[in-house]
Amino acid sequence: MRTLTNKALLLFFCFGTMLFVPTDRAYIAALLFAVTCACFLYFFYRSDCLEHGLLSYLKKPDYNLIVTTLYGILSFWFPKLMLFTPLLAYDAFSIRNYPALTLYLISLSASYLPTEPALWIFLLFGLLLSCYLAAQAQSYAKLSSLYKKTRDDSAERNMLLSEKNQALLDNQDYEIYTATLKERNRIAREIHDNVGHMLSRSILMVGALKAINQTDAMVTPLDTLDATLNTAMDNIRTSVHDLHDESVNLREVVESLTHDFTFCPVSLSYDLSYEVPRNVKYCFITIVKEGLSNIAKHSNATQVQIVLREHPAFYQLIIQDNGTASSAYTDSGIGLINMQDRVTTLHGTMQVTQEDGFKIFIMIPKSEIGGITQ
Repeated sequence: MRTLTNKALLLFFCFGTMLFVPTDRAYIAALLFAVTCACFLYFFYRSDCLEHGLLSYLKKPDYNLIVTTLYGILSFWFPKLMLFTPLLAYDAFSIRNYPALTLYLISLSASYLPTEPALWIFLLFGLLLSCYLAAQAQSYAKLSSLYKKTRDDSAERNMLLSEKNQALLDNQDYEIYTATLKERNRIAREIHDNVGHMLSRSILMVGALKAINQTDAMVTPLDTLDATLNTAMDNIRTSVHDLHDESVNLREVVESLTHDFTFCPVSLSYDLSYEVPRNVKYCFITIVKEGLSNIAKHSNATQVQIVLREHPAFYQLIIQDNGTASSAYTDSGIGLINMQDRVTTLHGTMQVTQEDGFKIFIMIPKSEIGGITQ
């Protein structure tokens, strides 16, 4: 766009030559020829035209060199062409075609310096103006290219920084999640080892007191105390189990199972959020255990792939191997029946296929989990 603006400015400047020479047919012909050459260089010299147009076999510098030099040669025989040399000098200077610029100066001096010194000065100023505009356009193009490169580099660096920051945040969240689960485990152990044992000892002591009690008035209080302690013990036991169940890290358990599986290599793809419902955790852990056990017992697989993925509406588990499953594995064995029962309890679906190996596909909808006891 800047080149087109500069050429339009130079064309209006060339119209000023009408103050010095008459606008006859030769003037009009020179104007049309100069405008045609300038437009030719603008529209066909561009990279997109050269890549896809009829002139794709010509190189850009050679093509500009031919047109600008030919215009300078023709100006010796047709002096009226010199009236529009600023328009072509712009393209000549853009590729440093100094021979063509020298031709313009020689032809201009030979044609108008002796007879029309004012016109010669006017056109000389036009040549200087075209050279100045071409230099400015090149400088602008370099700055624009540098700006785009800097902008792209900056955008790339910002993208890399954003990815690293996101990775750090994800790692930080995972560390917090892991620390939370470990703390839950520690609390569960403390309650079980300390409070649980104290309650157990108290229950035994109350039982002993009830056995040796000889007073009828103490029967009811001892029974009440025994029932209270047993209720407290049940509540403590339930709380400990809940804490322990909630502290299970599904990712670590599955990674441990795959790491300990030595029958063949296992590829694990894990893409679940931290807050997976407890019943889904134990369902997936049990199914992965059973699936790997069945592969080791009944399959000749050389590669196993396990995928755990969370979608907006459901959880997904895929266990696939490349082996040939035997009838003991594919028939309605207790292992597959147990898998199906666990999935059905969570209102999920389970599919088993034997194309290119053995594949178990499980989907558990999130909308049904809320109504299940966790």
